[in-house]
Amino acid sequence: MALFDLKSLKSALEELQQERGISRESVTEALSTALAAAYRREYGKRGQIIRATFNPETGDMEFRQAKIVVDQSLVRMEDEEPTSDEDHRSRFNPEQHIMIEDARRIKKDAQLDEEIYFPLESREDFGRIAAQAAKQVIMQKVREAERASIISEYGQREGEIVTGHVQRFERGNLFVDLGRATAILPYDEQIPGEHYRQGERVRALLLRVDEGVRGTFIRLSRSHPRFLTKLFETEVPEMASGVIEVKGIVREPGSRAKIAVKSNDEHVDPVGALVGQRGVRVAVVTS
Repeated sequence: MALFDLKSLKSALEELQQERGISRESVTEALSTALAAAYRREYGKRGQIIRATFNPETGDMEFRQAKIVVDQSLVRMEDEEPTSDEDHRSRFNPEQHIMIEDARRIKKDAQLDEEIYFPLESREDFGRIAAQAAKQVIMQKVREAERASIISEYGQREGEIVTGHVQRFERGNLFVDLGRATAILPYDEQIPGEHYRQGERVRALLLRVDEGVRGTFIRLSRSHPRFLTKLFETEVPEMASGVIEVKGIVREPGSRAKIAVKSNDEHVDPVGALVGQRGVRVAVVTS
């Protein structure tokens, strides 16, 4: 049964592999799982285990019902009661199970827990459902690839300063467009008294990358003490090179900060290096 626009499907698989680094095998496996779920939802009986095989070269699909080989040590028959409170055997379901003596009439060397397959009929009206399932799988694979790419790229930049543009405001939180991803500058990580406009350029410390069930979140901070340290490293070459070390920092964001610094070169004044001529370096950092 071939129900796909093969040209479009092959093009999508090639693009996923070349541009997203997603193997054809992983997409094909996901497609087979999605097709089996769709078939079971549309045509299956309650409790059935459906397996699908999909050939991306021809577009052919094959559906089979799987039954697990069991004996009475694994299942209870319909009229059989549990032998004790510790009898955790599941009830025999003819749509899910096949007794080992019956399985060996089909396959002589069948073993317990093995799956025995029975072919299912083709459905000509399954094409639209199959195409929708394929589209959803491909979109999901793209989202997974984007999430992995974001984690890989921005996860390596934790503790660095990033620059983006204000995208939107939501309940006091600021969403920042970093180019390839959107980050969040939470209200409690903002500097009190600062106000932002949509589209305005903003610099912040990439605090961490969190991955949750609702997606990947890049968390920024402008109030963290390390943000101030990284700003000085940008403006003070002596800090970036390690000649001057920050030994401690105390900060009241938007109000004042104190930094304890040490010079590893007796010829370099650590305070003077941070302040700069006529305070120019401090002015750049605090602006």
